[in-house]
Amino acid sequence: MSEKKRIDQPTGTETVGHEWDGIEELDTPMPRWWLWTFYATIVFAIGYCIIYPTLPRANGTPGGASNWSSRVQLQQDLNTREKALSDVYAALATKDIGELQAQPDLMQQAVAGGAAAFKVHCVQCHGSGATGSKGYPNLNDDDWLWGGDLATIEKTITDGIRQPGHDATRFSQMPAFGRDGILAPAQVNDVVSYVRLISHQQGASTSSKRGQVLFEANCAICHGPDGKGLRTQGAPNLTDAIWLYGGDRDTVAQTITNSRFGVMPAWGTRLDKVTIRMLAAYVHSLGGGELPPAPQQATIVEPGQGGPHGGG
Repeated sequence: MSEKKRIDQPTGTETVGHEWDGIEELDTPMPRWWLWTFYATIVFAIGYCIIYPTLPRANGTPGGASNWSSRVQLQQDLNTREKALSDVYAALATKDIGELQAQPDLMQQAVAGGAAAFKVHCVQCHGSGATGSKGYPNLNDDDWLWGGDLATIEKTITDGIRQPGHDATRFSQMPAFGRDGILAPAQVNDVVSYVRLISHQQGASTSSKRGQVLFEANCAICHGPDGKGLRTQGAPNLTDAIWLYGGDRDTVAQTITNSRFGVMPAWGTRLDKVTIRMLAAYVHSLGGGELPPAPQQATIVEPGQGGPHGGG
């Protein structure tokens, strides 16, 4: 190969010694700046391997003269962040949750923290936008089974819905009217007609008239005589267009026949109090949150006078 090397006359550069179909390659030296840059990267790489962990030691611990660790760095950053938020956490832990709305800055901090916690713990059921899906409530509207003020939402998150083995859980149970033989299939069909009538999905009919009688006898105790629901029972409003499982005829019939038994975890056994309060603040901020219920004032009745309605 060396015998084939020659000096290229036009450029004065030696060839590398091989030729293909009359084409030869010049042995042009690399630019000095490129070579020195290459040598510098080698020196830098050796220094980096000495200072920072690259290869594990014999005992399995990260190497490197600096003993730097990404896990340690992350923990330091988390500790710094927690220290900066310590006052916020302390306020959320000690203040009554109903006072948050009167403190916009604290409420904003709580909503931001709740948004992050929601993405970790709640999106699996309620969706990334909290719009829910079949069997999982939409948290953006103003329809609440148990109540939509901050304290009530906190209670619901803390104790869950029908959480087995948790005595304080929210609990309501709709009978399986068809499966348990309380109503015959024809009667179930009549109740469906009435429910779809009061939810403005169909007009009055002979079936809906029969269904009204059945509704008053079997359903009004929980859903109310007008079908607008009772929060103390966790019974939904049947007169609006918001349906947890669906408002079409087949789905309503299935619900009446077999009942539903959705379960939500009691997050109080899994998350700390501050995180739950931040979640409550975030859910409340989505658009359907309500003000705390007005305190009821006791009526003072003077001796010899009637009650508030003038009775004896």
